[in-house]
Amino acid sequence: MSSEENLPSWREIPIAGVPYKPSTEYKTGDWKVYKPVINYEKCTKCMFCHTYCPDGAIKIREDGFPEPDYDFCKGCGICAEECPVKAIEMVKD
Repeated sequence: MSSEENLPSWREIPIAGVPYKPSTEYKTGDWKVYKPVINYEKCTKCMFCHTYCPDGAIKIREDGFPEPDYDFCKGCGICAEECPVKAIEMVKD
């Protein structure tokens, strides 16, 4: 029996989906060296940081401001780079 026989058919895969679910069990933010810190006085709530974060580690608070989820943030700095008003500073973790 080949491993291909155990794979789902194309009809069983969700539309525009992947046949697996990403795990949030592992807190991947532990390996970061730098972390994003948001200056909320400068933040305009444009959500560029949230949009460009490759790990989905920028959450939206109830007041509409973004907030890094340090459990999953890997400290790549893309959020700080994309922030048009430079409200995000990468600081040593």
